[in-house]
Amino acid sequence: MSRTEPIRKNWQLTEFKDYYRITKPNPRNHALIIFGLNTALRISDILNTTWDMVYDFENDHFWEHLYLQEQKTGKSTVVPLNHAVVESLGLLKAAGKCQQESYLFPSQKNPDKPIGRCQAYRIIKKAAVAAQLPEHVSCHSLRKTFGYHAWKNGTPPALIMDIFNHSSYQVTKRYLCIEQEEKDDVFLGIGL
Repeated sequence: MSRTEPIRKNWQLTEFKDYYRITKPNPRNHALIIFGLNTALRISDILNTTWDMVYDFENDHFWEHLYLQEQKTGKSTVVPLNHAVVESLGLLKAAGKCQQESYLFPSQKNPDKPIGRCQAYRIIKKAAVAAQLPEHVSCHSLRKTFGYHAWKNGTPPALIMDIFNHSSYQVTKRYLCIEQEEKDDVFLGIGL
């Protein structure tokens, strides 16, 4: 059984993010990847996000936070919209892909609906192949990549657990996909 993996190497993460920005420009697909990497949301919540949840049309600016109820858990969550998310959504908006109550990532066949999970997977997989990522990259890799890099940057696992709305530390630990190499770095870095 294969296991979804985070994107660990910074050069691969850069190539992955740049695929739909530079190599094969597509504002919707680029925004999907950036939004997923920076919000740590499940793909079901990402695909059901609408423009009015991220953009204040009356005052013509992006909201500072996204408020939503997670589909899987039913728990409420608040996610700050960082610079990378706002920039990618700004490019999507500038491309004319923005209507007040429409989905952020609409289907091309039926604009009144979001793209499906399978289409999101194909979008992510195509960028992953271009970035020479292992075969175990999927929609969930966006969420896991957020957690992995947050942990590598020193974020306490308990805070990551809270961000993910996990009910146990064991689940969060699996999400981080810690490898022997990271454990070795801890032992080799101590030098007592």
